[in-house]
Amino acid sequence: MGDLTGSTLDTVSEDKTVDTSTDREATAGSVALSLALYTLARLALVVVVAAIIIGGGAIAGVQVPLLVAAVFGVLIALPLGMVLFKSLRLRVNRQIAAVDDARRRRHDDLQSRLRGQAD
Repeated sequence: MGDLTGSTLDTVSEDKTVDTSTDREATAGSVALSLALYTLARLALVVVVAAIIIGGGAIAGVQVPLLVAAVFGVLIALPLGMVLFKSLRLRVNRQIAAVDDARRRRHDDLQSRLRGQAD
């Protein structure tokens, strides 16, 4: 996929670096698979939180409407999913960065070949 000279650490933000050596071979298909896994995990968390809300209401003798439980499930699961599924989220981010980096290298290579500047 290109020459990997130097370190395999890529800067993710100003103060954090992530080792992307395992994600260098990321493809659009692997990104889609990882993203689907992350999305399903987040949706499952919403369902679990909504079920806990409905179950807690049933234990307390209160019937909680499904829509109310779903809304509160989403609101509670948003920050909770960011913490619980951090490794999945970071893997998706690394893979997207690797695919974007490969696309950028191909684009730069094409541009240099079009200008007649072969490397």
